[in-house]
Amino acid sequence: MSIRSQDTATVSALVSEASAAPSLHNTQPWAFRYLSDAGILLLYADRSRALPRTDPDARGLHMGCGAALLNLRVTAAAAGLAPDVRLLPHPADADLLAEVRLWEPAPPDMALALLGPAVRRRHSSRHPFLEEDIPEAWRSLLAEAAEAEGAQLLFPGTWHVRSLLRLVEDAEGWEEADPGIRGETERWARVEPADTARFRDGIPAEALGPRGRRAASPVRDFADGRAVPGREWATFEEDPHLALLGTVRDGREDWLRAGQALERVLLVATELGLVASLMSQPLEWPELRWVARDPLSAMANVQMIVRLGWGPEGRPSPRRPVAEFLEIV
Repeated sequence: MSIRSQDTATVSALVSEASAAPSLHNTQPWAFRYLSDAGILLLYADRSRALPRTDPDARGLHMGCGAALLNLRVTAAAAGLAPDVRLLPHPADADLLAEVRLWEPAPPDMALALLGPAVRRRHSSRHPFLEEDIPEAWRSLLAEAAEAEGAQLLFPGTWHVRSLLRLVEDAEGWEEADPGIRGETERWARVEPADTARFRDGIPAEALGPRGRRAASPVRDFADGRAVPGREWATFEEDPHLALLGTVRDGREDWLRAGQALERVLLVATELGLVASLMSQPLEWPELRWVARDPLSAMANVQMIVRLGWGPEGRPSPRRPVAEFLEIV
């Protein structure tokens, strides 16, 4: 099979769609470099966008970059390409996370290609969801999406959901006592409306959602006690539909695979008409992350807690222009 070098416009479009991926605090911690002669696209971690207090081992950073990689694969497949991906291709370079060869011609992955329209429609929704059950057939589709990327997706029972909500409450209490974590939240989560001329990352006030009336809310309050003009209060689900996404091992490659699995699950959920938000707070503390496991399952390492359901679509968070994170040589 031969490599066909892609034109600048095609590569820019692929990388632009990749950047629609979710990341902790919408830091967008990725950088791409396209080697035009070889037809190879390199994905790097942008450590300047890391969260050293919130995400000290960079697990979340790797998952965000993995989610961007999945979006890239989806968009490439929709364009008739069949990218060949190598994770961590050069262990000596810790910032080089993936090498993508843009093969053509080759049969694209049609299951991925069909998810193309969901890439830009997917947004985190921090609003109350309906209490209606998610059909078992849909849960199976979401679990299959995770399995396709080498991860597991489990739907815990009521008692475990209540336990997870208590862990969220504990994590938020610990965060309040840590000025370093609060500082990172205040830097990236803003209480003023988005100004596209100024803000190209982070979480704007419009995307924060309402404040929860209950102490154990299933939605992270990024305002962190700061006043948000016009922000309302709301009652969130008492028994939210949560899913645990996890992996057998817990290394850097597993985090990248978990990020791809997470985004694939979110895109499938979007195509099904579901909305979602992410609950990472307990997983940012080693003591709580271990307790988040379902003892009745074989899931060894929980990588993300996903809240799913029916509700208002989330407001989009700003994105950087592709020229800021793509270099073509």
